[in-house]
Amino acid sequence: MSSAQPPPLPIAGMPAGPRGPGPMFAWRRVRFTLVASLCFGVLLGTASTVPGWMMVGRVLIVAFAALAAFGLFDRWPKRLPRWLDRWILQLLGVLLVVVPAALVACLLLKVDGAGVFWKDKDRLAGFAMLAFAGILFTPWLALGAMIRQRDIVVRDQAESFALARSELERQALDARLRLLQAQIEPHFLFNTLANVQALVDARSPQASEVLRSLVAYLRAAIPRLHAPEPTIARELQLVRAYLDLMHMRMPDRLRYAIEADDAASALRCPPSTLLTLVENAVRHGIDPSEEGGMVSVEIRVRADRCHALVRDTGVGLRGGTEGAGTGLLALRQRLQLYFAGDARLDVCAAEQGGVHAQLEFPAWPVLP
Repeated sequence: MSSAQPPPLPIAGMPAGPRGPGPMFAWRRVRFTLVASLCFGVLLGTASTVPGWMMVGRVLIVAFAALAAFGLFDRWPKRLPRWLDRWILQLLGVLLVVVPAALVACLLLKVDGAGVFWKDKDRLAGFAMLAFAGILFTPWLALGAMIRQRDIVVRDQAESFALARSELERQALDARLRLLQAQIEPHFLFNTLANVQALVDARSPQASEVLRSLVAYLRAAIPRLHAPEPTIARELQLVRAYLDLMHMRMPDRLRYAIEADDAASALRCPPSTLLTLVENAVRHGIDPSEEGGMVSVEIRVRADRCHALVRDTGVGLRGGTEGAGTGLLALRQRLQLYFAGDARLDVCAAEQGGVHAQLEFPAWPVLP
């Protein structure tokens, strides 16, 4: 990934891109300058007649002048012509400031009793050595700083791209989950309304009571379908209300039982997960059977996994299918998205008739 790539898309709560130029005298730059100046000052002091501390001071003046030039051209001018790269401008600035800074350093820090600068050979030699060392080494140090700065910019840009990609993937996942949920909710609602219509068409005396129960059920159920952190406890409330409603429609043909571990109540569960399985058992298992049957729901927690079993004693799988209807297909996709692929749904025929729908997913508690 190169620095020439466009910045990532801005996302609320996230940085829009890599950081710009840092402060001219950022601590990291100052620390590097101090260490390098101390090393070069001691090295040059061994070959000079001036005291070591004085040589270190001269080198510090030159080094910080070069640092100021490096930082200045790192941020100014903001826009450069296409033919001029910023790193070239920074190198030229560092080179141009070395000689004047060496002259100022030699004039400020001088040995007591030294002669006039331009007449004293020792002072001229010290200036020449300092200027030559500055011209020789400061560009390389500046190049090293540029490489380090480029690495930081590239790393920041890579992290910013990774954060942006992660956020976009999360948004796409949420949108897909909402789409799949929207496909399931009308499926359930229309199936239930079709059952009520059948009672009305048959002029059943229970039609009014069932319709009243349906209205009460929908008032309680619809807000929960969009709960931000749905739980198994809430899901079981919907399942129980749905089975109550279906039992009113066919009291002689539908029996049901619900069992759940206490530890399962606060676990996360995608909306309409159990409801889809139960509604599928009633509609495709119990309803077509003349004798009716039993629907049972069991929720167990084992270690860090949650196991759900929805069984019915209805007509079983017809045509060799394994529950490939719209509701179950959408449910499988939602489970894989919600649990990042760590969920499993198996639908199979029971040995004694009916269908078993076995669901397994991580036991994730709802965060407070």
